[in-house]
Amino acid sequence: MTRVLSSIVLVAIVGGVVFLAPWWATVAVTALVAALAAFEMAGLSAAVGAPISRPVVMTAAAVLCAATAFTSDLISGGPLVPVLLALVVGAGLVTLGSGAPSPAVVTRTAMLVMAPIYVGVPLGALAWVHIGYGPWTMVFLLAVVALSDSTQYFVGRALGRRKLAPSISPAKTIEGALGGVVAAALAGALLAPMWVIGTTWVDGLLLGLLLCAAGIAGDLFESLLKRSAGVKDSSTLIPGHGGVLDRIDAHLFAAPVFVLFLRYVA
Repeated sequence: MTRVLSSIVLVAIVGGVVFLAPWWATVAVTALVAALAAFEMAGLSAAVGAPISRPVVMTAAAVLCAATAFTSDLISGGPLVPVLLALVVGAGLVTLGSGAPSPAVVTRTAMLVMAPIYVGVPLGALAWVHIGYGPWTMVFLLAVVALSDSTQYFVGRALGRRKLAPSISPAKTIEGALGGVVAAALAGALLAPMWVIGTTWVDGLLLGLLLCAAGIAGDLFESLLKRSAGVKDSSTLIPGHGGVLDRIDAHLFAAPVFVLFLRYVA
């Protein structure tokens, strides 16, 4: 019940921001979410003995998110590339001032670069979709991935027998994944013609399958990070869901796939 209530609150907040607030509010919220997710990434890094500056990584993630949102063409230009270059140099400078040489330096440097990119670019891509294609197209991505994720959870609990990736995520099952695939395909076929300009139900079905596959990969990737760090959840910020990363992990892989679809297919 806690998980369901939290989901209702999150849907209400997202719906209010996307449809009732000005476009820049979506950019601000995604930047905030990126900062919170980066905070949790810093916690994972600290758990493996390589602590990094939380304010630095949070600021970098928020700035990178905004830069992605305001890039006119995510494939070829805009402020995104300069910010990425600054991130690489900045991470090196921060690491230089972090102490004497040790094995943890390699991990700290990698996390200072990887964490903002991992959370900032996909979340910025969501805001970019809202600015360039409208709120309904953005909501299409959110809805298909969320529906697939929820179906995987409930089908897995009810019918799950065979483990999908037992060493990474013991709770995930093949049956649950198949349920998510069906839900995503049906949702994509139904919603894409209405919410994604220039698409047919066939495009939507294919897109639903792609987003589901990307979402599952994103979920497993975040589970791999957590298991490697020896933690169950990235945090306890969202009751019934864990942390921000636990809630958005599928979207972090699905958003880039969606942008590529919009750029080259739709």
